Amino acid sequence: LDSSRNNHLAEVPFPEIIELNVGGQVYITRYTTLTSVPDSLLWEMFSRKSTKGLARDTKGRFFVDRDGFLFRYILDYMRDQQLVLPDHFPERGRLQREAEFFNLPELVKQLAPKISKQNSLGDEGCQSDPEDSSPGIDTARNLGSLGAAAAACASLVPSAMDGKRSGFITIGYRGSYTLGRDSHTDSKFRRVARIMVCGKTSLAKEVFGETLNESRDPDRPPERYTSRYYLKFTFLEQAFDKLADAGFHMVACNSTGTCAFAHEQTDDKIWTSYTEYVFYRE
Repeated sequence: LDSSRNNHLAEVPFPEIIELNVGGQVYITRYTTLTSVPDSLLWEMFSRKSTKGLARDTKGRFFVDRDGFLFRYILDYMRDQQLVLPDHFPERGRLQREAEFFNLPELVKQLAPKISKQNSLGDEGCQSDPEDSSPGIDTARNLGSLGAAAAACASLVPSAMDGKRSGFITIGYRGSYTLGRDSHTDSKFRRVARIMVCGKTSLAKEVFGETLNESRDPDRPPERYTSRYYLKFTFLEQAFDKLADAGFHMVACNSTGTCAFAHEQTDDKIWTSYTEYVFYRE
């Protein structure tokens, strides 16, 4: 039995650890994870006897042209066939579409919206991405059925004030820097790769105009919320200036930092960080 099993493993053209490039996001996982759900798209891709026909990027990683950010939930599901999402997850519909593409029928069922007479939102709760096109009227109409949680969301819905609406805009960025063994050594900072924008589409477009890159979330209605926009420039001060010119003031900020790894030869430590700034206009 051992010899037959070893022969079977020898026939598999894939390594035990596989690197994937999904829409520009790199994932590293086990071969057994990718083939854990029979008849799924990934199972079909990595159960073949040859790697021919599978797309690869310039670094030789297997390439899948799908949403790289949502793939993390697809991969999590394939590890133990359980669905775990953050509270008030705003992209359930998009994730359901990804589950359909990867041919995961059980996951599609779990993501299907649950409609009830008492609450048309089912178990979605308070969403950060409301569908209504006239928030002032529809929010008041639905408060009775949505309860206290929806009332908390409704308190953040902008209202028309002198032609400009109140609301929040959050900008965030990921950065990294190198710190040597001597604490007095100058830190080597890398430039900001991307400044992300979260908030209502209409506010984001008003503030940033043509400098707002909408390619990650095209054709989004003005009354919808998004966390997928980013700016075409990479200077935080420029973003601050535009927000200040539009009447926004910073009300909160937070930052996290972790030591990713240390350089083998110099012992320099590579640190990565994520920072967010929250702005509000009355």
